[in-house]
Amino acid sequence: MQKIRTALLSYGMSGKVFHAPFISFHEGFELIGSWERSKKLIREDYPLVKSYATMEALLEDDVDLVIVNTPVDTHYEYAKKVLLAGKHAIVEKAFTTTVAQAQELAALAKERGVKLAVFQNRRWDSDFKTVQKIISDKMLGDIVEAEFHFDRYNPLLSPKSHKETANSGAGILKDLGPHLIDQALCLFGLPESVFADIRITREHSLVDDYIDILLYYPDFRVRLKAGFFVREAVPAFVVHGKKGSFLKPRGDVQEDDLKLGKKPNLDTWGKEQKDKEGLLHTEFHTDILMEKVPTLQGNYYDFFDGVYNSILNDVQEPVTAQDGVHVMQIIEAAIQSSAQKKAINL
Repeated sequence: MQKIRTALLSYGMSGKVFHAPFISFHEGFELIGSWERSKKLIREDYPLVKSYATMEALLEDDVDLVIVNTPVDTHYEYAKKVLLAGKHAIVEKAFTTTVAQAQELAALAKERGVKLAVFQNRRWDSDFKTVQKIISDKMLGDIVEAEFHFDRYNPLLSPKSHKETANSGAGILKDLGPHLIDQALCLFGLPESVFADIRITREHSLVDDYIDILLYYPDFRVRLKAGFFVREAVPAFVVHGKKGSFLKPRGDVQEDDLKLGKKPNLDTWGKEQKDKEGLLHTEFHTDILMEKVPTLQGNYYDFFDGVYNSILNDVQEPVTAQDGVHVMQIIEAAIQSSAQKKAINL
């Protein structure tokens, strides 16, 4: 199996938890190392890999694919350097800080003939995959409205300074927002217009920590919400159609398992607990059904497998740069809408 030599641009939580385990598990990748500025940690977990002192040293090495998993406000600068060096790239969310930056990176990847994927791993969450199947199987009839939540109860500021310092990449809109937006666009495509309320709710916070975004489609509406003062969560996914409803709590176990140091596999990985099953209440062949729906298995491995296939066989990335452009269009429209207190047409 041809190996794709892969390096990370950091080995903090993102590199350690979300990327390295899958790169090292997938037979098509070879983990070469990571750029480490101060703490030298990657060799504690992977003794045979390299720790690069500079990004330049990494890019000069025999590396095929670079994962840009640094703070959001660095994504554009670093991803551009990676592409100019002729390397394939995976860029964490939020893809960039502006639509113009996203469009430039997409064009540059095409010009250089390299692959550029956005790491929207939540498409492979067990809960979202189940919602996606319910909708694709037309179990609810024509959709009337949907509401997706990424709620937490955490009034304390993050100890990570880049998350709490006012900069172009900080705030919940560009942290949790891209997950919700990408999931909505994956299911429903681009809306006609956007209305948003973006707020600061935590004491001493300098960055937005509450979002309420409404996407207007011709025949239905999609609402996306995230905040840090939800002690008792509502269902993470609520979809109502003309025949029925589906309510699903957030239940994907992958992030928690990865943080515990568990290693991915292709058999039991990403299986939710039974008590997190969603509730389907709908009409099917004139019968009224009200039942729990078994949750599909989630696995972020499928994203990396899609990247491998896109590079090896020159096919489309599992999450394209254009997908990243679309998410940034919604984010920019949301910022404009919240400031002007009106809906913004796309």
